[in-house]
Amino acid sequence: MKRIAIIAGEASGDLLAARLILALRQRCPALQFEGIAGVEMQAAGCHSLFPLEKLSVMGLVEVLVHLPELLSIRKQLFERWRDNPPDLFIGVDAPDFNLPLAAKLHAIGIPTVHYVSPSVWAWRAKRVRKMRGNIDLMLTLFPFEVDFYHEHGITAEFVGHPLADEVDFDASRGTARQQLGLPLDKRILAILPGSRSGEVRRLAADFWQAALQLQQKYPDLQCVTPAASPRLRQELEAIRQQTAPGLRLTVLDGQSRTLMQAADYILLASGTAVLEGMLAGRLMVAAYRVAPLTAWLIRTFKLLKVRFVTLPNNLAGEELVPELLQEQVAPAHLVVALENLFTLSAERQQYTLQRFQALHQQLRKTASDSAANAILTHFSTTKF
Repeated sequence: MKRIAIIAGEASGDLLAARLILALRQRCPALQFEGIAGVEMQAAGCHSLFPLEKLSVMGLVEVLVHLPELLSIRKQLFERWRDNPPDLFIGVDAPDFNLPLAAKLHAIGIPTVHYVSPSVWAWRAKRVRKMRGNIDLMLTLFPFEVDFYHEHGITAEFVGHPLADEVDFDASRGTARQQLGLPLDKRILAILPGSRSGEVRRLAADFWQAALQLQQKYPDLQCVTPAASPRLRQELEAIRQQTAPGLRLTVLDGQSRTLMQAADYILLASGTAVLEGMLAGRLMVAAYRVAPLTAWLIRTFKLLKVRFVTLPNNLAGEELVPELLQEQVAPAHLVVALENLFTLSAERQQYTLQRFQALHQQLRKTASDSAANAILTHFSTTKF
């Protein structure tokens, strides 16, 4: 019976990995899976050896605190799979954890796949050297990544982005508002300051203060935010009470995707959510702030190699989504950026949404099936 070792590092990876497991099982029902799995992967039949939350750490500085435990987990996994080798190792995202483990496993003869390219084309490009000869197959979510890997002697295949398969472009605002119980006659600003406590602490105060200023100027503006968990709901409300007590804010339990579809405009933390907003066909402002030392390291050593931070802008090669970073994340700057969206010309709005739609179509490839087919085709003569 064939056995696959698979590791995801956070909730988005858990969902990607779960769908890949189901797609592989559909083709090879007897496959067994074990590794680091969240609830979605476990529901798909993966045996979890460690809690996925152990790997959900962001930022250069933030990781240092958890480094001893992370290294211990990686050592235990290597020893387990060295003594009882799986037929294949699949790392899903979490490159700082998965790529070194993949290299060690590959050195003892275990084939390796990495699903979701790390942003080596954007920053810390030297990481690609460590992949050459250690990763047998790189599965990318974006088409431009394939050429980068081929130039560095790594086999890669573009499989599309799963979100593009799920999110309907320009879905009905009215339907989404009815689902959420939101008014049909208001201008709705969706505010997403992140799904992690660190992001919320760094962004929410400025987001709330900017929203309050906008409400004072535009009385018809309704601000709505999704809380990913009860704990985050409490944090969001506490920050609002401290920094913008006059803000009229509707807080939802999750449902961020439906909220994006219900919104006229979105203010959000830079990350996968910006891609989701693009796929939904909504105008956005993206902002992000990392720990000061992390920002200093990135700037001092010029670690960022791309012109833009958000994926829609990098895919398009132009600024379709305004980006505010670090010191720019201030209420005054956020207000100006959002008011620019409110007053965007019809021609510019149409152009932006047409570009969003074209990118949506490019990324829509039934990603989980494409990834499963790529794996089984690549390893068909040796393993499956």
